[in-house]
Amino acid sequence: MYAKGDFTLAHWAFDSIFYHIYPLGFCGAPAQNDFCSPANPRLEQLYGWIDHLQALGINALYLGPLFESSAHGYDTVDYYHVDRRLGNNETLTRLVSALHQKGIRVILDGVFNHVGRNFWAFHDVQTYGERSSYCGWFQGLRFGARSPYNDPFTYEGWNGHHSLVKLNLHNPAVREHLFQAVATWIREFDIDGLRLDVADCIDLDFLKALATFCKGIHPDFWLMGEVVRGDYRRWANPNTLDSVTNYECYKGLYSSLNDKNYYEIAYALERQFGKNGVYSQLPLYAFADNHDVNRVASELRNPAHLYPLYGLLFTMPGVPSIYYGSEWAIQGKRNNGTDAPLRPCLNLGDVSQNGPQPQLAYLIARLAKIRLATQALRYGGYSQLVVSHEQLAFARQTPEECIVVALNAADKAVPFEVNVPTRLGSRLVDLLNEADCFEIHAGRAKIDAVPSCWMRIMAVR
Repeated sequence: MYAKGDFTLAHWAFDSIFYHIYPLGFCGAPAQNDFCSPANPRLEQLYGWIDHLQALGINALYLGPLFESSAHGYDTVDYYHVDRRLGNNETLTRLVSALHQKGIRVILDGVFNHVGRNFWAFHDVQTYGERSSYCGWFQGLRFGARSPYNDPFTYEGWNGHHSLVKLNLHNPAVREHLFQAVATWIREFDIDGLRLDVADCIDLDFLKALATFCKGIHPDFWLMGEVVRGDYRRWANPNTLDSVTNYECYKGLYSSLNDKNYYEIAYALERQFGKNGVYSQLPLYAFADNHDVNRVASELRNPAHLYPLYGLLFTMPGVPSIYYGSEWAIQGKRNNGTDAPLRPCLNLGDVSQNGPQPQLAYLIARLAKIRLATQALRYGGYSQLVVSHEQLAFARQTPEECIVVALNAADKAVPFEVNVPTRLGSRLVDLLNEADCFEIHAGRAKIDAVPSCWMRIMAVR
């Protein structure tokens, strides 16, 4: 365990670089589950990607959702069996074992806020009405009125979507069912953690009980919650979750570049991680895109800005994550209310050779290598050094190491002059650009031009 202040966290979270795969899309599974076809081990397609993940520097995989569902995976039907469109439980057990053998940890989606209408307990309510033993399993279930699906009862759906039936997480039987599913996943699949879907909609009492249960089985089990807005400390704290999604910085990563306004992301980073940063003790999950938002290559107006964007993602505080295919800058936007364009089936050979930015993956691999070899980038504090419309410089520092990062998003090379907040050395050595060196005089360094849409990552030596 790694203790920082009074908050002790799973040590491997700080040392992780995640890759995120949405398996139903990635594997080209049918959009609808017919519930009668034999299991198709489409998950086995991931074996062909393991070498690529290792080459990128990935050591953790977020894979989900995976369990039997009606359509998109977040409408669960059975928490105890892998979706037949992806394989069976043995398929997943073998895959996780293969990933572990290559040094890659695995976390799965925990979809506990709601289930699909085909969930077995909901079917029981539909069949037996008020006589069902499972009426207490669902939030807001009330007889005497009709649902939008013409059931002889109403119930609460997630975010108004009645295809997603909200569970009553206060019910002890519901908790027991879900907790035993998690115990099965840990025991059978040997997973390392969970990403909790719509964690900001789940009662904190449930999350605390889940954390206690999981840590009792697996002390460094990592719980990361999907939180879109709010004070992240409500969910990520010593009693509840280890981490949450950093949506605040997600937006700033691309909009600060589009608007020529590094002040936006600089403000967020200082507020979160600076000297008095509200989240300075948290390994927030940092990402440029995911299965719910437009691909970052579709959001950026200038494709060259992908390079400083990923430079920042890998050097800012937090746990960086790459969404599958975005290492080659593939595009994708939601259209007509569907997320399908964000979740494509990919062929590794085709996308690696014909992706829009084939050099981006090489940069990401270099950034990952630097991050994994540099304690300050994984554990260090954050201090802002320079900010302007198209330039940003900051330091990441531990007592033993200091890294100075200089980012330039302009269309021309720009020199930097920075105060170096340490006496650990007399020069800056660029870890990214052929070990260029810059002398430090009286605590200040003049840095030769940082190329257009590029960066320097410099160690104090």
